[in-house]
Amino acid sequence: MDGNPELIPDHAVTENCNISLRASTPDDREFLSRVYASTRAEELTLTDWSDQQKAEFCRMQFNAQSADYQANYPQAQFSIIERDGTPVGRLIVDRQEKAIHIIDIALLPEGRGAGIGTRFLRGLMEEARLSGRSLSIHVEKFNRALQLYLRLGFRPIEDKGIYLLMQWP
Repeated sequence: MDGNPELIPDHAVTENCNISLRASTPDDREFLSRVYASTRAEELTLTDWSDQQKAEFCRMQFNAQSADYQANYPQAQFSIIERDGTPVGRLIVDRQEKAIHIIDIALLPEGRGAGIGTRFLRGLMEEARLSGRSLSIHVEKFNRALQLYLRLGFRPIEDKGIYLLMQWP
């Protein structure tokens, strides 16, 4: 999961917070699998699966997603979000000549609601503004983050079934 070593500019990180990005490495795979599983936990409560079945399902889905991201976004920057030196999430960004696409941003439950994701999104918005590129992200229609993206000024530009393609500005 190595990506472009260039990380998001410093303006993506708020002062007074020890929040940073670092390039993802193969050693992060277990952590990344845990982040992925945390994003599916709520919906999996609706199943009658055992904890072992849920864990296996998440492992399979994480492996498939990882392979897809590597195949379709080989130049993307795969990063680990850290708070006080401890991994709390992931950020995958694909930068093209005319567009920046956020492939994924996800935080463990203990990192959610603290403004961490918003800080990185605003940094990417500033990067897009300064470079004259569009900024986009796909989001599931039922994902609570949809309200955050709307609040930050992202607008739906394409309905893809369970996903919306959103763009800023």
